[in-house]
This record gives sequence, structure tokens and C-alpha cells, in this order.
Amino acid sequence: MDVHTPLTPPNNPDDNEPSYIDYETFLDPSFKPSTFANTLVLATNNPNDSPLDLSTPLSRVLFDIQEIDSHIDLLTTRSAIPLLSHTQSQTEASTRILNTIETQITALNDSYRQLEREVTQKHAEADEVRTVAARLCETTRLARAVSRALQLGRQLEAQHAELTGSSSTSTTTTTTTTTTTSSRAREDHRALVRCVHTLLALRELFAGSAVPEAEGYGLDKVTVVRTLREGVVGPLERAVRETAERIVREFSVGSASGTATFAQSEEARARTVSAVTALYLLTPVPVPVSPAGAGGKEKEKWVPTLMLQALEGYLRSALQSSVAGLSRALATLPSLERTLAEVSARCQNVVALEVVLEGIKVPPHPLLIAAGKNQPAAGENNNMLQPLLAYLETGSLASYFWRTMAGSLAPRVQEIVAKGGVSARTLKTNRQSVGEAIKECVARGCRLPSAVAAAAKGKGKATEGEATTKNWEREVAVMVGSVVNNLGR
Repeated sequence: MDVHTPLTPPNNPDDNEPSYIDYETFLDPSFKPSTFANTLVLATNNPNDSPLDLSTPLSRVLFDIQEIDSHIDLLTTRSAIPLLSHTQSQTEASTRILNTIETQITALNDSYRQLEREVTQKHAEADEVRTVAARLCETTRLARAVSRALQLGRQLEAQHAELTGSSSTSTTTTTTTTTTTSSRAREDHRALVRCVHTLLALRELFAGSAVPEAEGYGLDKVTVVRTLREGVVGPLERAVRETAERIVREFSVGSASGTATFAQSEEARARTVSAVTALYLLTPVPVPVSPAGAGGKEKEKWVPTLMLQALEGYLRSALQSSVAGLSRALATLPSLERTLAEVSARCQNVVALEVVLEGIKVPPHPLLIAAGKNQPAAGENNNMLQPLLAYLETGSLASYFWRTMAGSLAPRVQEIVAKGGVSARTLKTNRQSVGEAIKECVARGCRLPSAVAAAAKGKGKATEGEATTKNWEREVAVMVGSVVNNLGR
């Protein structure tokens, strides 16, 4: 098709004038100016000509532009009135819409300003009040926790003063020995347990210092509480623990001959009950970080290590003294009778301790309950003796005393025999009398002291006569064998 073939412009049915503009080409969606220019140049030139004549295609483009401009001018001139009418109607419609929208926008702006005044500003003020109230509540909670910690600290000081008897100490200076003796005389062992319960309350309060929602949360950031913990609670807790351990070490109710009165044995029993209970409660309880039972793990069994270590130390001290004394007595037989009396007295104290521990019921531990740890089940064996027997792996403290002592005594006897001399010969010569003396010592040591036996009888426990009927033949055989069997021939 010749590019100069006249075409009728589209969308103009009333205009029958021919046009040289190819509207279809320009309206094609795939129209590209570079392709159209190349086509126009090739249509007006021979590709082999050099140079090409660009004036003709340029004139054609300018002619087309002029033609379009004339056509636009013609259309606008002919359609001026409809265009103006349409423009006027559109303008009037826009004006009406604008007036309507302006009224609505004004109402919307008024509503927004009212909403801002009644909601947004009040919400901001309310949020500030809420923040202030929350911080005041947190401060009040922390202040109450600090107040409770200080109150418990003061209560602990007062209870410790009752324990040591220093609340009414005279200002008159005395010697150290007199002061110690008088303070021991004024010592109130019942204050031990009260001190321990106060310490447990403080422990629980301090343990929650890093746990949100806990009563003591944030206490570790308060200087006065840190001072209280380091300067008052820590030293007093050590003092209470040392006092309880000293009372256990000093436990003694005399021997079967009745060297201690009933009142003295009852006082010793009461002091020991307080000390053992205090050590039981003072044993640390791990505080769980997550809720108890999380992850399906079985709860660990808690063991009162402080109590067990103190009681084991008491038994170890009695055993060491007995072994050392009996070893010296076997080397010098004239002192054997007195030494065996001392050994039997120590064993009687061990038997009395066993009776005392059996009569102490396991107290409820507040921190164990809070931590969800396993506690001893209620029942006949719910006493302080059972944990000690399990810890020592024995069925009786007297049996443990004699068997352990026999195990430590055998090497000492072998050493005496190995050295030879008068001591070894005398010991071998008197082996039968020594064996009988040791047998009597074991039998006498396994009997309850008279005062303890009377108290046990009054409380419905085993009497002294019933205690003596218990079969101690194995312990007698072990003790006699540890000496006689190592003497040789």
C-alpha cells in the first residue's frame, strides 16, 4: 500500500474529507517510532543511494503534523458549543460535589477534633496516670518488701539475743571465762527454732529477688537490704548454725549409774531437740527457677545434710576419743577399767541420742513445701532417726558405734603386739580378763542411762529392762574379736 493513499480519520463519521494520515498505524498498540521512521525513509529512498535524502520523509512528517493541527482546529471550531456546554455542566457538577464534600469534611473535622478532645487527649492523660499508678504500686510493693525484710531482721536480732541471753547483759566488764559461763547459763535453746523460722522467712523473701511477681522481687537492688543481708542475716545465720552444732557436740546425759538427774537429762534432751530441728530446717533447699515438675522431671529427694553432718561429727568424735583412749589403756592395763567405763558412758550417750532422735517428729519445712520437694511421708517412722540410720547405712547407732570402733581398734592392737615389750606380754597374758571386761563394757554401753530410761518409760517407750534384753551378741563378738583375735598365741 502506498503511504500517500488517503484514509478517513477514525471516530469521525460526519467528516468525509480525505486525510493522508494513517491513523490505524499510529493507533496500533505495537507502534514503534523507530520502526515507523525506518519504513518512511525506505519508502522515499533507494537503500543503495548514498547519501540518503531525508528531506522528503521529514517533509512528510511535518505535513502530517500540520494536517493533524488543522484537523484539531477544525474539530474544536465546529464543536465549540458542545464542548463549552459539556465543560460548563462538568464545572457545575464539580462545584456541587465540592460544596457537598466541603460540608461533610467540615463535619468530619469537627468530629475528629471532638474525638481528639474527648478520647485521644484523655487517653494520653489516662495513660500517664496509669504509668504513675503502676510505678507507685511497684514502689509500694517494694517498700513493703523492704519493710518486711527489716522487720524480720530486727526480729532475728531479738530472737538471737534471747538465744544467747545477751538482751539483759550487764555493762560491768568481767573476764572472758565468766562472761562465757554466764551467757551459757542464760542461753534459751527454745529461741533456736524461732531464729530458724525467721531465717527461713528471710531466705524465701531474698530468693524471690530475681523472680517477677514474687514478694521480694527487686530487693537485691536496695542498698539497705544488701547491708541487712551481709551485715546482719549472714552472721546471725552462721551463729545460729554454730550454736546448734555446739549443742549437738555437747550432748551428754550421764551413764547408767545415774550421774545425771532426770531434770538434767530432760534439759539435755530439750536442747538437742531444738538443735537438731534447727539444723534440719537450716539445710538449704534449692529454689526452682521454673514451676515444679516442668519438663516431666522427677522431683529430687531433699536430704537434711546439716543435721546429718552434725550428728555424724558427734559420733565420729565419740569414736575417735574411745579408740584413742582404749588403745592407750590396752598398752597400760591398769587404766583399762576406767577407760572402759568412759567408753561405755559414750556409748550410752549414743544410745540416749538414738532414743531422743526417735522421739523427734520431722517438722514441716516451709521452703520444701514452697519448692514442691519430696518430704518424709507421715507415719510411724517419720522421725529424725531414720534419715541418720539411712545415711550411716546401719540399723542402730549402738551397733554402728561398736562395729566402727572395732574396725579402728584392730590395727591399734596389732601395732601394740608388733612393738612387743611388757605391754604386749601383759596384754597377751590377760587376754581372757580383757575380753570379759570388753564384753561387760559393750553390754553396759548398750543400756540406756537411768534418767533417759525413766523418761522413756514415762512416755510409753522401751524401758531400761527391755533395752537390756536386746541381743547385742554380735557387737560383743566383734569388739572382743578385734582385741583378742589380734593378740596371737
